[in-house]
Amino acid sequence: MSMPFYVAPEQLMKDRADYARKGIARGRSVVVLQYDDGIAFATENASRALHKVSEIYDRIAFAAVGKYNEFENLRVAGVRYADLRGYSYDREDVTARGLANAYAQTLGTVFTTESKPLEVELCVAEVGRAPAGDQIYRLSYDGSVADEHGFVVMGGQADRLGGLLEDGWSPGMTLPEVLALGVRVLGSAGEDGGEVRAIPAQQLEVAVLDRTRPRRAFRRLTGALLEDLLATPQPGADVGTD
Repeated sequence: MSMPFYVAPEQLMKDRADYARKGIARGRSVVVLQYDDGIAFATENASRALHKVSEIYDRIAFAAVGKYNEFENLRVAGVRYADLRGYSYDREDVTARGLANAYAQTLGTVFTTESKPLEVELCVAEVGRAPAGDQIYRLSYDGSVADEHGFVVMGGQADRLGGLLEDGWSPGMTLPEVLALGVRVLGSAGEDGGEVRAIPAQQLEVAVLDRTRPRRAFRRLTGALLEDLLATPQPGADVGTD
């Protein structure tokens, strides 16, 4: 009589976590940075059709790394959640916190009950009328939620890139300043202490939640506008580089 196959719950959870982390680390990083007039998102992404940063609702955006089909399903579910809540109650009742809690439940349920966890890491951000009202939540594959301030890095080498952002970011920076910092940090990925790659504007996906816009705060920055923003001279542009 054969013995039943048994895996300790701790080992099962560890294996799932390792699996998810490896999948996420293969994706290119996304940086999210607060600036004086909103929240900026940037990632290296040559595709014009497959977005890693998207609008969810009036003043809420979504960014993700990992497996595209998995986080795209979550994005669509988030849009449906926001539309239904805004229609049933009031547009002001749709918040990043509520959306983050909904995502956390989904991610946590899949992680504990399904055979394979979702290979995704998410950021849900909401721009306030003033910088103090900005909300940025980072969600892990297991459903854990972190309330972030200032900046977030997701994807491969997040700890090292986060350290570079921490050295260079400060409250009240302008949009050209945070974009220059973010792109410089993205260019250092994969180059452990080596020379920073210059990433051309055509290879970047950049978007903002602009608090100065009356209702829909989300907009993508592309073409000549993005090139002009990236070309703006930065005081102390060597900060945070080796």
